Amino acid sequence: MDSLAVFFLAAVAVGGVAYVFVYPILSGERKTEKRVASVARAEPVARAARGQPQRSRRDSVESTLKELEARHKKTKSPSLSVRIAQAGLTWTKQKYLVISAVIGAVMFAAGLMGNAGLLPAAGLGFAGAFGLPRWLLSYFKKRREAKFLAAFPDAVDIIVRGVKAGLPLLDCMKMITAEAPEPLKSEFRAIIETQAIGIPLGEACGKLYERMPLPEANFFGIVIAIQQKAGGNLAEALGNLSRVLRDRKKMKGKIQAMSQEAKASAAIIGALPVAVMTLVWITSPQYIGLLFSEPLGHIMLAGSVMWMSMGVLVMKKMINFDF
Repeated sequence: MDSLAVFFLAAVAVGGVAYVFVYPILSGERKTEKRVASVARAEPVARAARGQPQRSRRDSVESTLKELEARHKKTKSPSLSVRIAQAGLTWTKQKYLVISAVIGAVMFAAGLMGNAGLLPAAGLGFAGAFGLPRWLLSYFKKRREAKFLAAFPDAVDIIVRGVKAGLPLLDCMKMITAEAPEPLKSEFRAIIETQAIGIPLGEACGKLYERMPLPEANFFGIVIAIQQKAGGNLAEALGNLSRVLRDRKKMKGKIQAMSQEAKASAAIIGALPVAVMTLVWITSPQYIGLLFSEPLGHIMLAGSVMWMSMGVLVMKKMINFDF
């Protein structure tokens, strides 16, 4: 009986050991565990492999934005030659300086011939040499930017339709140089010429902001530069850019319409003293003639012009909405 019990216990022990060590091998359970373990170990690697392009694209986008930001910081105070190019003029720096000197000399001579005195004539000459040319550059620059903005959304739509049709981006830009109005035609021609000498297309489009310092041109350069470095759906990105440009154009029109009343009021207030002075001169010239014949009148006129100029500038700043 004791031997039977020992044999039974030994058989159970051998069976248990066999079940623990031999059954997984025979049933394939050990292979399954190894496969599960290998998959579990490979999952982080696969995730890292899947996440690597996303990280590389994100790093590329960040580096591109940092490069553009550094470049734009340099263009906040452009040189004289850059400002001349932004105004759409083909002058050299020497020609601009000569024209400024001639205007200053003419206005100084006009002040002397008008018996205004040496100091007022010097003030006129200074304004003619330094103020008037800079104002003309600013005027031509704003007029050129307005023409560019009027046609830029249509140009982006041309690129979007061309890319969706399968055309290369450079061929779409060549279509713009053939059909778009100035200054859009010359700006895209400059992009193509810059790319033709070996500069990458993204960098060539980024230089558009240097010649046309507008947020819209900056958006376009950033989109093209990021797409060239990181890839992506160019048609979708430019389509979104086109919608943004048109929304900005609509918003600008709404702001101009809403601020038109304030602009009209400012124009009336600014022109009122001159109009009253002209009417008084017509009706009773002896009454107002003292302002031009007496030294105290000259001082009063100079003070009035200074205060009126300050008031006009303050009103312009208040109604000039930037967004």
